[in-house]
Amino acid sequence: MNLTEEQKAIGKANFTDAVSVTRRDFLTGTVAAGIASGVGLGSLYFGYGASVGDPVRIGVIGTGDEGSVLLGAHTPEYMQVKAIADIRPYNIFRAFHGDMSSPNAYRARPGLLQKYGWATEDEARKNVKVYGAYEDLLADEEIEAVVIALPLHLHSVAAVKAMRAGKHVLTEKLMGHSIHECKEMGRVAAETDRLLATGHQRHYSVLYDDAVYTLGKAKLIGDVHSIRAQWHRGNLPGKDSWQPPLPGDEALAKKLVSWKRARDNAKPSEIESWEKKVAQLEAQMLDTEVDAAGYGYQEMMLADGTVRSPLEELIRWRLWNRTGGGLMAELGSHQLDASGIFVSAMHGGGKKVKPLTVMAMGNRSIFPADREVDDHVYCMYEYPAPGYFDESGEVADPNKKIVVTYSSINGNGFGGYGEVVMGTQGTLILEQEQDVMLYKDSARDTRVTVGKAKDGAPTLDTTESGGGGGVVAAATEGSAAPPSRGYTEEMEHWAWCIRNPAPENQPRCKPSVALADAVIALVSNQAIANPTTAPRIEFQESWFDIDSDETPEGIAPDTGSDRYTA
Repeated sequence: MNLTEEQKAIGKANFTDAVSVTRRDFLTGTVAAGIASGVGLGSLYFGYGASVGDPVRIGVIGTGDEGSVLLGAHTPEYMQVKAIADIRPYNIFRAFHGDMSSPNAYRARPGLLQKYGWATEDEARKNVKVYGAYEDLLADEEIEAVVIALPLHLHSVAAVKAMRAGKHVLTEKLMGHSIHECKEMGRVAAETDRLLATGHQRHYSVLYDDAVYTLGKAKLIGDVHSIRAQWHRGNLPGKDSWQPPLPGDEALAKKLVSWKRARDNAKPSEIESWEKKVAQLEAQMLDTEVDAAGYGYQEMMLADGTVRSPLEELIRWRLWNRTGGGLMAELGSHQLDASGIFVSAMHGGGKKVKPLTVMAMGNRSIFPADREVDDHVYCMYEYPAPGYFDESGEVADPNKKIVVTYSSINGNGFGGYGEVVMGTQGTLILEQEQDVMLYKDSARDTRVTVGKAKDGAPTLDTTESGGGGGVVAAATEGSAAPPSRGYTEEMEHWAWCIRNPAPENQPRCKPSVALADAVIALVSNQAIANPTTAPRIEFQESWFDIDSDETPEGIAPDTGSDRYTA
C-alpha cells in the first residue's frame, strides 16, 4: 500500500519466487494438470472435487449488490439457481439481466441470462422461480440450500428459518447482527444437521493461502510482530456508495430522460445496450411501489430533523445501527479475519487464534447527521504471539504479543485497502486482494530472491539464487482475469460439502470461525461507541463459544425466540 510501481514490481517478483519454492509441488504438478484438463483452480488447490455430479439446487435470498455478485460468481456445475427472493424490482432486474450501470458493474454482476445462456427473461423465469417474501422460497421443496444476502439484521432470522426448513445455508458476512444471534445460528445448525457457512471469502483466496504458507510454514519473514491493515475510500457527501439514490429522487427522473434520449439517438450496434440501461433504471424507479413497512422497515426521525422513510431504511440499510454494523461489519470484518488468519499461521495447528484486547475510536467528521454510522474508525488489537501461552494455556510471557492496527475512513481513498505483515526478517504486503509483495527486512527497494538454506528450507536472499518464478507466471499469465477473490471457491466448496456429507467436510468459514469474526467486529463497535467507559475491552473466551450463554451485549442466546416463528 502506498508503494511506487517499481517497489510493487520488486515485491511481486519476490513473492513469485517465494511461492515457487514453498509450493513447488503444487505449482508444478497440480496447477499444470488443472491447466491441461480445464479443471478449476479452486478445487485443485483447496482439495475438493472437480464437480458434484448432481448440482445443488439453490435459492438466493436477496439479490442486491452482494447477492448479484454471488449470482455472477457461482459455478453451475456445482449449484443450479432454481429460485430467487427479493422485494425490490430493481434487484430482480439485475439478478436476471446483470448490472448495466457500468462495465465494471456488469463484470461483477453479469446476471442469470448471461450465466446460463438464456435469451430472454421469460425463458429464464421458466427455470428460476421468483418470490417476494423469502419464507415462500423456503417452503419450496425443490430448493436444497439457500444463499442469504439480506441486510445484516435479517441474517439470523432468515438462516434459522431456512435450516429449520431443511435447507443448508451460506450467508453473507457478518454472520449476524449480534453475538447472541450468531450463537443461535450456530446452535440451530448443529440441531438440524445443516451446513452453515459465512462469506468471509479470504478463506478461499489462493493469494491469501499462499501468504499464510509463506508466513507460517516457510517462515520467510521471521517472527511476525506487527500487522497494519486499512480500507480507505473516497466516499463524500453526494457521492457515497452506501447512500444510493432513492427511486423517487428527481435526479433519477432526469437520468431516465437523458438515457432515453441517448437510446433514441444511438448507433444500431448500441441500441440494445441502451435499452437494457433504460429498463434497469425504470426497474429502479419501480421500487417506490415496495411496501417496505410491511416487511418490517421503519420510519425514523434523524438527528438533522428530517424523517427517514421505511423505504430509505431498506435501500440504505448500511447507514443505520438497527439494520447494519457500520464500517467494522462491512469492511473491517474482512481484514480482521485476514489478520487473524495470519496470526494463526504463526501459531500453526490450524486453530483460529483470538485477540486479547481492543482499543478503538470513531467519528462522523465527513458526512452530516443523515446517518448513524461513523465514517472514520481506528482500532488497535493485541493478539498472543507464539510463546505468550504455555502448554497448559496459562500466560507464560505477557510481552509476546502481535499488535494489529486497523483504520477505515471515508473522504480519501489514498492507499486503498490491504494488509502489511511485518516480521523480524521481512515484510509481506497484500493489496486489494489482487497483489502480494514480499520484502527482506524493512527494505522496499532491494531486489531479493528466495533460495534454499543449508537444511533445504526456503529463505530470503539478497543475491540471485537461480530460483525462478516461471511456474507461477505460467499459471497466471495469458489471462486478462484478475486473481479470484474467493467468492466462486467458497460456493463451490459449500456445495461439495453438501454433496459429500462427512464430519471432516466442513466449510472453511464454519460457525465457530464466523462467530469469532463477528465477535471481533461487534466488540470493536462497542469500544468505538463507548470510548470513556470502555476504552480497552478484554475479549472473553466465552464470547467465542457457541455453547456458552455469555455474550458481549449481555443477551443470552434463545433459539426459541418468537422472531424465528413469526
